Amino acid sequence: MIDSYQLTQGDTPLLISMPHAGTALTPEVEVRLTPQALSLADTDWHIPKLYDFAAELGASRIEARYSRYVIDLNRPEDDAPLYVGATTGLFPDVDFDGRGLFRDDQAPDQEAQRWAKEHVWRPYHAALAGELARLQARFGYVLLFDAHSIRSRIPRLFNDQLPDINLGTFEEQSCDPELSKTLLARCEAQSRFTHVINGRFKGGHITRSYGDPANHIHAVQLELSQRTYMNEPKDDTPVFAYRPDRADEVRPLLRSLLETMLQWGEDRYG
Repeated sequence: MIDSYQLTQGDTPLLISMPHAGTALTPEVEVRLTPQALSLADTDWHIPKLYDFAAELGASRIEARYSRYVIDLNRPEDDAPLYVGATTGLFPDVDFDGRGLFRDDQAPDQEAQRWAKEHVWRPYHAALAGELARLQARFGYVLLFDAHSIRSRIPRLFNDQLPDINLGTFEEQSCDPELSKTLLARCEAQSRFTHVINGRFKGGHITRSYGDPANHIHAVQLELSQRTYMNEPKDDTPVFAYRPDRADEVRPLLRSLLETMLQWGEDRYG
C-alpha cells in the first residue's frame, strides 16, 4: 500500500490542498475499470507541477496519491450531495460524461469502500485538519487554497465552455467576504483569462467544511480550466499532455492569486 497523501509543511499561513491529483489505484478498482476509464480522464492532471512555485511562497502543500475513482476526497464521508443536478459521489460509478466506470457495472464492494474510507479518505482529512491546526496555532489564522482543474467543456455538468478561472467561496461563507472581493478584483485586473466566482463551482466538501472565517480559517477553491495549461482530449496531440507554453501564461496569475491571499492575510491580521 502506498501512502495516501504527501504533506509538505511550509512557513506561511497558506495551505494548498490537491485532493484530485492522485492517479494510484487499488487492485480492487483497477481490475474492474473499463479500458476507457483506465485513462483516469477525470484526474486534476499536472496540478502539483503547475503549482511547483508554492515552495517559493512558503506554502504548505498536501497532495493526494490515490485516484478519485478509488474515493473522492472532496466529497463528505456520508456522501451527501453538494450540488443540484449531475455530479459524481464519494465512490464514483460514472465519469463526468456519464459513462460507466466499471465493467458490467461491477463497482468495488462494501469492503473495498470501507478500506478506502479508512486508509485514503480519513488519513488525508486528518492530515489536512492537522496542518490547519498547526498553522493556526502559529499564525492565528489560516488561508486554505483548494486547487482543482477540469476540462473546459463537459455538457453533462455545465452548458457551453467553462471560464478559465472558477473561484468558489461557497457564496462567501467559506472565507471573509473581503478576501473574496480581493481575489475577484485581482482577476478583473487582467484580461487574458476569463473568470467567475461562485458560478458552477462554489467549492466542494473541503472548502465548505474547513472554511470557517469566524474562527479565522479562510478557504477558497479554484477550478481551473485545463485548456489553460494542457492538452484536452479534443486536441489532436497526446491526451492529457502538459503544455509548458500554455502553463507559462497562466502560472503568473495563479501565483498572483496566492500572493494576494497572503497579502490580504497580512493586512487583515498583521
